[in-house]
Amino acid sequence: MIRKCLFPVAGYGTRFLPATKAMPKEMLPIVNKPLVQYGVEEAAAAGLNRIGFITGRGKRSIADHFDISYELEREIAGSGKEELLTSIRKLIDENEFAFKRQNHMKGLGHAILSGRYLMGDEPFAVVLADDLCVVDEGEEGVLAQMVKLYKQFRCSIVAIQEVPEDEVHKYGVIAGEYMKDGLYRVTDMVEKPAKEDAPSNLAIIGRYILTPDIFELIENTKPGKNGEVQITDALLKQAQDGCVLAYKFKGRRFDCGSIDGFVEATNYVYNNVFKKD
Repeated sequence: MIRKCLFPVAGYGTRFLPATKAMPKEMLPIVNKPLVQYGVEEAAAAGLNRIGFITGRGKRSIADHFDISYELEREIAGSGKEELLTSIRKLIDENEFAFKRQNHMKGLGHAILSGRYLMGDEPFAVVLADDLCVVDEGEEGVLAQMVKLYKQFRCSIVAIQEVPEDEVHKYGVIAGEYMKDGLYRVTDMVEKPAKEDAPSNLAIIGRYILTPDIFELIENTKPGKNGEVQITDALLKQAQDGCVLAYKFKGRRFDCGSIDGFVEATNYVYNNVFKKD
């Protein structure tokens, strides 16, 4: 029913300069794994094993990471270090990867539109690797929770969380009719509103499930805030014409696009995941 997941990873990561001058921000490590690998693992755990990346110049190390490194693997073969590659080799063996370069960065909507021929005419997920989502041991990941909802409702779904009112200007924000169990039917959606203009404090985070008609809606969406093509504008049109759901997911999200969030995520993973392993 839903097999594909798109990762827009073309951004410059300017908040992490100079570290990201020659290194993609998505490859910055949370303890011993790059940030993007956590997102791919979440997608794979949800049964999405056809992974597409929208990349940009200077992002070749992402493709290299999801490929075999013959020299390295030959060097450590038979040693205790070989098992350190188990997680990435499992992803390489069990998933398919495709890459497309985004020549001009014109917003998240444009990045998703750039993945049209990777995703095809079928529903797909979108993961923003900046948002690291963790759940308690034994619980389903955020994408797995959303895939279950998609199977029930067959419409686009965005993940949301409550944020402080003085932070709504950083997010797309929704208003909606409460349905059940943290699920809302979207009635309004605003990209990075001022505090006084925000319809709620329910902010969209980097997990989406989108139906394929979203591509045509993006094509017909005029540039919005900051001159960028906003996915929120296309989703609002989709909500007005049909149905878009917002889901307050079970789990914890770290904003690894900010230095504070990145450090917080590193400390959490080290203390709650890495040391247990």
